[in-house]
Amino acid sequence: MKDLVNQYARRQEMGGKVARLLAKRSEVAQAQFSQRLADAAGRLGDGAQPAADLPALAAALDPWAGYRYAVDVVERSVLFWDTLRQRGNAFVDQTSRGLQPVLHFDHELVVDGRKLPRPVNYALIRLLPPDGVVVDVSKRPYVIIDPRAGHGPGIGGFKDDSQAGVALKAGHPVYFVIFFRDPEPGQTLLDVCEAEQQFIRKVGELHPDSAKPAIVGNCQGGWAAMMLASSDPDHTGPLVINGAPMSYWSGAWSEGEGDNPMRYSGGMLGGTWLASLTADLGNGKFDGAHLVQNFENLNPANSLWDKYYHLFDNIDTEPPRFLDFERWWGGYYLMNREEIEWITSNLFVGNKLWSGEVRGLGGKAFDLREIKSPIILFASLGDNITPPQQAFNWVADIYASTEEIKARGQVIVGLVHQSIGHLGIFVSGKVARKEHQQIASVLEAIEAFAPGLYGMEIAEQRGADGHAEYDVSFREYRLEDVVARLNRFERADEQPFEAVKRVSELNQRAYELFWQPWVQALSNETTANLQRQLHPLRAQRWAISDLNPWLAWLGPAAEAVKAKRQAGAHEETRLKAAEHYGSEMISASLELYRAMRDAMTESAFFSFYGNLFSAGQDEQAQTKPAEAAGDPRDLPFVKNALASMSEGGYTEALARIACLLARHGEPLPLARLTLRHELAKDYAAYLPALPDDQWRRVRGEQEIIVRYAPDQAFATLPGLLEDRKDRQKLLDLAEMLLADRRVQEAEPSAAQIEMLEKIRSALPMARRLAPRSAPGLKGAS
Repeated sequence: MKDLVNQYARRQEMGGKVARLLAKRSEVAQAQFSQRLADAAGRLGDGAQPAADLPALAAALDPWAGYRYAVDVVERSVLFWDTLRQRGNAFVDQTSRGLQPVLHFDHELVVDGRKLPRPVNYALIRLLPPDGVVVDVSKRPYVIIDPRAGHGPGIGGFKDDSQAGVALKAGHPVYFVIFFRDPEPGQTLLDVCEAEQQFIRKVGELHPDSAKPAIVGNCQGGWAAMMLASSDPDHTGPLVINGAPMSYWSGAWSEGEGDNPMRYSGGMLGGTWLASLTADLGNGKFDGAHLVQNFENLNPANSLWDKYYHLFDNIDTEPPRFLDFERWWGGYYLMNREEIEWITSNLFVGNKLWSGEVRGLGGKAFDLREIKSPIILFASLGDNITPPQQAFNWVADIYASTEEIKARGQVIVGLVHQSIGHLGIFVSGKVARKEHQQIASVLEAIEAFAPGLYGMEIAEQRGADGHAEYDVSFREYRLEDVVARLNRFERADEQPFEAVKRVSELNQRAYELFWQPWVQALSNETTANLQRQLHPLRAQRWAISDLNPWLAWLGPAAEAVKAKRQAGAHEETRLKAAEHYGSEMISASLELYRAMRDAMTESAFFSFYGNLFSAGQDEQAQTKPAEAAGDPRDLPFVKNALASMSEGGYTEALARIACLLARHGEPLPLARLTLRHELAKDYAAYLPALPDDQWRRVRGEQEIIVRYAPDQAFATLPGLLEDRKDRQKLLDLAEMLLADRRVQEAEPSAAQIEMLEKIRSALPMARRLAPRSAPGLKGAS
């Protein structure tokens, strides 16, 4: 009886919280709607007359203004529909040719995945530099992996100011992983991962004198890159993961302006069974147009009105950009049923890819902790498809603590944009010129980082010539602090997704038992092709094209309009301002609909799955208070590091001294990183001949020792340098650094000078060092 009472109380509490959340969401949505209308009315009246004085405004209009405006509307309408006709023609042409990558750069095929022993519809191509750009084959190559989420490949390089363009301008060889429209029979995501491993190895063979390839993964291409790097860590270099949903259950759950609605889709659709049904109706192939339609449904204001009105309002200049983007947005690719089922069950609904439950073709589980190269995670607060929580929370899922990150020698760098949307992370020219360009410039420096979790900050300022200049710095954080800041409710909102997972498994099994045999028996290639061609996203394109005989007049009419129209000659009139006001009203109304829809979806999700999860939990587990965090010294990685503090030699001693002299709790400017990198190259003969990942592991262990046992770290330091040659080698390194002009220009902190004196006491040497030795050891660290 007591259990029933407690369950009822918990459900009442949850119901109250969901009701408050819905009320808050509704209030915010209404306030934003009213504010948009007020702002639009202010613009309509030019800030002088309220919108209520429209009759007075109409009376003041020039009689000829109405005529000129009407002519302008007709001309814009003809050109608008002709632009849509061009979009339709391009769609028909692309489809007839099997769809091609939308890359802006010429390219050549390197490896065709369709000819591999386990064929896949993927290929590796090399981008050819444009005129005036020289590529240095000895520089680190870049490999870009675009998302296969309904669209085709190429968005990472579909214009000059793009990820690919930035890397090419910097002189790096750039490769692209593309895919074709139709999957190979029987291919799976694990086959794709194995093919990408072969692609990376091929790039390494083509550039034997270069550093390991940098892998850039966009959205779903991000977790594909992580799978690749964790299964083949010896051949991959730094990873740049942009807007990738790595921890799909996570989101920004708060009583603010709205949540991330896409994470609720799996639960509201009953799990993975609908993807299986759709693939079976497609005769074993899943139509990527369904995924694109899901994206469009997220923002109906833009999908149904804003992007089209922006084209209509700027018809003299906007068509090239509109058509260029629609060439990518309107290319719909296919997946095998096995592929979409693997994605939905392991990522979108199951969220179990990094839990050790999923294994590759060789039987080994994917373990991101085995990645040896630095990882840069780029996300945006304005992204409602992959919010920062989804991009970053996986780190807390697989690493128990900051100490484990350090002990494993891992470097993870986070970069957060304040406002850009999901597509802007890959498409925006501003982002390419700022964030992606700076990421490319610091990759080598990041490889020399001490292991840990860092935040990357980019400060923009105007140079003397008026052009933008960027100042990059890094700050180290503790994992525990970052997770607490990202997740206000300690990820309690992720618990109902456990119930989604169980419901999905039940529905999937029921579908496979009772419905799938019938659906597969009734499906064939003819019905599948007919279904694809009649999909709303395809139909709206081919229906407004030259395939439609009723539009034969549109092309000649548009040419006639262009012949007489003067771009930019149409003044802004009161009628044009009223048009903008009407457009804003429509857009704001659609945005209000979206906000209310998402709020109700969120409310329904937590009402159902929250109670379902609560009902399945043990009473004691629900009421047991959280245990206080234990002493970090009890963590296994800390214990192992402390137990080995007396073991090692020159390598461990140099790493320990570097940790002792490192600056803590302050930003790390790029200039200091660059100096450190230059010194490491110049004095490589005095540094341990270790791969970067092994050096980072040693550095991480020594940092743990210095952090948790500083006195013992000093006491055991002489034992690491019992060999006189090692002590002499360290002394020589210090003296040469002292004589280096670059080091002499550095300013040591008071803490570093004090620390150096302690090191001298712990390490008596045959020759004494001058007090100015601190900068030298600081630079070597």
